[in-house]
Amino acid sequence: MMKYPSTVRLLGQSHSLLNQFMAEIRDVEIQQDSLRFRYNLERIGEIFAYEISKELAFSEKEVTTSLGIANVPVLTNYPVLATILRAGLPFHQGFLKFFDHASNAFVSAYRMAHKDGTFSMSVEYASSTALDGKVLIICDTMMASGSSMLHVYKELTARGNPSHVHIAAILSSMEAVNHLKKSIPKKNVTIWLGAIDEELTAQLFLVPGLGDAGDLAFGEKN
Repeated sequence: MMKYPSTVRLLGQSHSLLNQFMAEIRDVEIQQDSLRFRYNLERIGEIFAYEISKELAFSEKEVTTSLGIANVPVLTNYPVLATILRAGLPFHQGFLKFFDHASNAFVSAYRMAHKDGTFSMSVEYASSTALDGKVLIICDTMMASGSSMLHVYKELTARGNPSHVHIAAILSSMEAVNHLKKSIPKKNVTIWLGAIDEELTAQLFLVPGLGDAGDLAFGEKN
């Protein structure tokens, strides 16, 4: 089993239902059912939310039952949930089902191809609640080069100073992980991944990957 830096949590390394859902979103036959594809992304988001919740601050609360008082640890503060439009929406919805009182942020970032074969990223739209002192979770279905996630991280942290940032992606390349770790100087960042794919093509497609998550979830773009 390959070891990764302590700031990288690879959830797919341990056997759990997460791997079943990840197998289904990769399967070309199951992918034909867009409803099931979106639902699996949501379920994966729920698992990520549960795992990340273990890292958050809890405080004990007295809960009155019909028979007495129960002391129960509950979240001290809900995180801010952010995602990249549009492919990240079902994954984000899974987080929101668990962190149901969380505020949200949305960013539209797109990749522009140039004639020389290179790519550049641009943030077109961003909307965010207050971030100062908050835990921020940024989720997207896949990270290829990591440039989209980095642009979103910079856009959001320029608007506020989170106490900690969790970056979550179902699939990623190792190049993306290294790019983020090199480009984000802050130590208060944890990267959560389902799996790391071995190959990244010149066109920035993960292999074996799963294809275009946005198209599979919402229909092909014109």
